[in-house]
Amino acid sequence: MNARVPDDALPPTLDPQALQAFVDDKWDREIIPALTDYIAIPAKSPAFDADWEKNAFIERVVRDAAQWVEAQKVRGLTLEVVRLPGRTPVIFFDVPATRQDNGDTVLLYGHLDKQPEFSGWRSDLGPWTPKYEDGKLYGRGGADDGYAIYASLTAIMALDKQGVPRPRCVGIVETCEESGSYDLLPYIDALRERLGNVSLVVCLDSGAGNYDQLWMTTSLRGMVAGTLEVQVLDEGVHSGDSSGVVPSSFRILRHLLDRLEDSATGRLLPQSLHCEIPADRIEQVKATAQILGDEVWRRFPWSCGAEGGFVLPMTTEPEQALLNRTWRPTLSVTGAEGLPPLSSAGNVLRPRTAFKLSLRLPPLVDAVAASQEIKALLEADSPYNAKVIFHANEGAATGWNAPSTSAWLSKALDEASQAYYGSPCGYIGQGGTIPLMSLLQKGFPKAQFMVCGVLGPKSNAHGPNEFLHVPYGKKLTAAVAQTMAAMPQA
Repeated sequence: MNARVPDDALPPTLDPQALQAFVDDKWDREIIPALTDYIAIPAKSPAFDADWEKNAFIERVVRDAAQWVEAQKVRGLTLEVVRLPGRTPVIFFDVPATRQDNGDTVLLYGHLDKQPEFSGWRSDLGPWTPKYEDGKLYGRGGADDGYAIYASLTAIMALDKQGVPRPRCVGIVETCEESGSYDLLPYIDALRERLGNVSLVVCLDSGAGNYDQLWMTTSLRGMVAGTLEVQVLDEGVHSGDSSGVVPSSFRILRHLLDRLEDSATGRLLPQSLHCEIPADRIEQVKATAQILGDEVWRRFPWSCGAEGGFVLPMTTEPEQALLNRTWRPTLSVTGAEGLPPLSSAGNVLRPRTAFKLSLRLPPLVDAVAASQEIKALLEADSPYNAKVIFHANEGAATGWNAPSTSAWLSKALDEASQAYYGSPCGYIGQGGTIPLMSLLQKGFPKAQFMVCGVLGPKSNAHGPNEFLHVPYGKKLTAAVAQTMAAMPQA
């Protein structure tokens, strides 16, 4: 006769309802207040604040987040603010396993630096003026992604509260992401031995197709950003006297951009900036298009166009819209210099025009090679022998295509989505860039990736009225916890 196994020897079973209650309470009592304080601090990324070190806003948000983590008193947790000379700081925390430790590690990633203010905020809102309204926390950086470090540790604590065994967890929270993460590679090199065997990467810096289910990111575009400058004169001259003789720097710049983009369609012309779209991603796009339908394009804040109708998207076909924003290269002009405001624009032919260009690249296109090709294309044989310079920003980022999802992770994601959202997990590519993902995939080729986030419809990351959808964030935190607990032991 077999002896009965004592109840206290049985592995504890995760209680999703109790886990969600713990997470909700933590968000309401601590995370929302912490993020409210965080939003009020203009901790702009170094690309947008040359005096970031002197201004010390990044230092402040790092200190606040680190102090919150340390105050949680998680058993065995260690935290260090790692500093390399001349670089933005990184928070590194380490929480030992509560099950038999076979060396497998979960790496949780987020960032605390922010995009600049941008214009167009609602009159009662602002980038540094947090406001919590109807379940949405408005302000710059809360959703992208100041919440990540708080949600990550809360997920760990939710499992420990129930005594659910989990693997070792480490966290990397950087402060250079919105500048292209050019500071991060030296930190990864410095921390590589301390990371251990990373078997699961959890990144909370991505988006969601809707707020009704858990969404996994299957791919990320790469990015090359830089300034294209055209100069024809040393000083401005009367347009009546000079036009027709002196070529317009703006017209030359338009001509140069025609080398790069078909202005009638938006298609980028160099074939090397395109890649073949994998068949499995096309199939996922078809499934996602069925879920989201016209919301793929309707979710944007369209302006009124001709005859009172709204401006039309480049395509109203959901599948093509999804492919356009995830697997096809695009060009955006995000800033300009040399153009006076309308109120002070006289009849002067300007000496110089400069555009800030943002090129999103398909996940499988090498960003460094693309940057070099773009520079050569734009600077060669300049019209009228004008002074033409393309200066690429530091940190060209290659995109990322997720590895095949293992059976355990696919099952865990569906179960977590059903448990906390009542719907199966969805899969979607994202048009943004998270430089660390490609780096980690190369460094840990056997790792699985749970790349997700709260940036759903109308959350408007980087733009006006950015918000964090708090109910979705709470459910996502619980889903991360349950997925980590499901990670098998090798």
